[in-house]
Amino acid sequence: MTSLKLEEILKDEPKYRITQVYKLLYSDFIENWQEATILPKNLRNKLGRDFPLEIKAKLFHSKDQKTIKALVYLEDGLATEAVLMIHPKKRNSICVSSQVGCPLGCKFCATGKMGFKRNLSSDEIISQVLLFARLLKRENEKITNIVFMGMGEPFLNYDNVLSAIRIINDKGKFNLGTRRISVSTAGLPQAIRKFSGEKMEVNLAISLHAANDKLRSNLMPVNKGYPIRKVLEAVEEYIKKTGRKVMFEYILLKGVNDRTADAEELSVLMNHPLYHLNLIPYNPTGDFKSSSSREIDAFKRVLKARNIPFTQRFRFGVDIAAACGQLACASTPL
Repeated sequence: MTSLKLEEILKDEPKYRITQVYKLLYSDFIENWQEATILPKNLRNKLGRDFPLEIKAKLFHSKDQKTIKALVYLEDGLATEAVLMIHPKKRNSICVSSQVGCPLGCKFCATGKMGFKRNLSSDEIISQVLLFARLLKRENEKITNIVFMGMGEPFLNYDNVLSAIRIINDKGKFNLGTRRISVSTAGLPQAIRKFSGEKMEVNLAISLHAANDKLRSNLMPVNKGYPIRKVLEAVEEYIKKTGRKVMFEYILLKGVNDRTADAEELSVLMNHPLYHLNLIPYNPTGDFKSSSSREIDAFKRVLKARNIPFTQRFRFGVDIAAACGQLACASTPL
């Protein structure tokens, strides 16, 4: 599905037709054009032939029924993954991917082991959202939050990610507020500065995972080109322009970055009124071990003593390899 192809099909139709079609696609979440009885039958048939709505995917459900992972098949034979996380109080978050694989090679991330295949188009990103929007509609539920925290580095696919965000936010399409959308980056200073000028209240998250350059460069090769100081300088410019809080993500790796000394060092970096720390228990990908509850609690005590605001992320979908850092398209073919 591509927006350009849809507009080409509708070019000889009355101008109001495109508005109707966008509502059917992005608000009513139809799965077959024959459902669109508001459209003439000949147009429904044409759209069914030239613009099919099927999204080829395989779904995996966690045992606790709180997570669904989708392996989404692309037209060129590649695939990507997206995750639906069902929180209490009717909060349904979608974690979407922006690339097939990832070129950054973070050592704790299964996606990085895949290497990089290609960027996703904005329509391929939107297809991930549509898939789960349709699924939730069947349960009289809807998407409440979208996070660009799946496969890939969103800022290395900047234009397509921003295009997808605009479709998600568009009142005539998904109409999801930008404050309900988050973009996570490994820390690309130039892109962070560019993002600060977009004039949209999308949440920014920085994948930090270490409080010093030596350790971060070991865990995240991107740090060799963009050390922590340069990342934080760009973040400071972002805050000055937007006045918005920034989230910092920190995966806890047993014996690597979860010691009291690490917490002390991290507290110095995070001592900022508009920084918020998100602690993430490591989800197994083969190279590290998860910090114990005792070690995590000791780490949090240091943060509390230093008045560093933080939250600890819930784990979703570990049993179906859908948790943070586990996406790798290793599932069986369709």
